[in-house]
Amino acid sequence: QVQLVESGGGLVQAGGSLRLSCAASGRSFSNYAMGWFRQAPEKEQQFVAFMEWSTRRAEFAYSVKGRFTISRDDAKNTVFLQMNALKPEDTAVYYCAVATSWRGSNYYTRGAYDYWGRGTQVIVSS
Repeated sequence: QVQLVESGGGLVQAGGSLRLSCAASGRSFSNYAMGWFRQAPEKEQQFVAFMEWSTRRAEFAYSVKGRFTISRDDAKNTVFLQMNALKPEDTAVYYCAVATSWRGSNYYTRGAYDYWGRGTQVIVSS
């Protein structure tokens, strides 16, 4: 089993920044990509970003492009989501996930991921 633990969420004013972390642990696994999704109240979960592990290719949702970046610490098996210029519409529970098998570089959807964290709440006040 693979465990993912998110941290770094909180309350921030619009225009502020937060850095989310997602640490992976558990049995040895092949890491093809790690992604971030979010779910706002009464809305469907949506893709935010992913990093393809072997190539370091990163992709972002249009709504966060230019404001969010994704990075990683291989030694700690951790991926980070740096969120800048936050907006009230970024308010959501943020989840990280890991894909342990090849998905043809398509990691934009929930179905590409095998393990999920429990989420961390981000609230952006106006």
